[in-house]
Amino acid sequence: MPDQTDKTVEAQRQGIGSLEIGLRILDTLAESTRPMTLKQLPDVMELSSSRLHKYMVSLIRTGYIAQENGSGYILGKSSLTLGVAALSRIDPIQSAFSAVEALNRSSDKTVSITVWNGQAPLVIKWLDASQPVAVNVRLGMELSPFYSVSGRIFLAHLPSARRNQIVDAFYNNPPALPRYNGQTLDKPAFLSHLEQVKQDNLCCFYGDFLPDINVVGSAIHDINGNISSVVSLMGINGDTDVRPGSRYSEMVKECARNVTEEICGRHNRPEPDVN
Repeated sequence: MPDQTDKTVEAQRQGIGSLEIGLRILDTLAESTRPMTLKQLPDVMELSSSRLHKYMVSLIRTGYIAQENGSGYILGKSSLTLGVAALSRIDPIQSAFSAVEALNRSSDKTVSITVWNGQAPLVIKWLDASQPVAVNVRLGMELSPFYSVSGRIFLAHLPSARRNQIVDAFYNNPPALPRYNGQTLDKPAFLSHLEQVKQDNLCCFYGDFLPDINVVGSAIHDINGNISSVVSLMGINGDTDVRPGSRYSEMVKECARNVTEEICGRHNRPEPDVN
């Protein structure tokens, strides 16, 4: 005979299918760039028009959706109230801290978080692996925008005018040309490299500036699409493959993506039982 715990777990699994459908409708409207009509929603929701209409009536009545110009549906004032309340409780930096602490435990690699201080990346979190790497970087240090993974990620996402200003000033008298994958980068090559970093949301070093040490980083974005911070992971070349698609590069990208989704509220709901 099942005990009370079994009954509780089963109840949690069952949930309320109609509530989940209603939330899926709100998600669908939130993700759409334009108001959606009752002709469009049934195909997306995989529900009949008559059944969907009942949900829409309730959601309009409670203010969670509204009709725009008497036709398309958008999120209503009640949805806005929920969103504002949720945003007010989000701490992007604390979310990043919690995520990299988990990354440090799961990877047993040295990890860090940097923020942009207006001129360069600043290390605000540093967690060593069980076998620390020998680098002269610690909490509170300012890193180079050109010789660090996080610096290049921040540069790649700056407004073009500001990025070009920083890059032009550097290349007027560079102490040493930046390197990537063993190759030196002149200014056109470096700018092209930054475009690839932005596109991939990933930057990797293969011992380019720290002998025998590989580094990989990815950006955490805020709700406006701007960089909130950068999470980085480093380890010895022999046991830390950070090439795109490798285990550690994917771990870093997933960490950054998860925090971004927590900040921006994007997620995938489980499919409800519509029977």
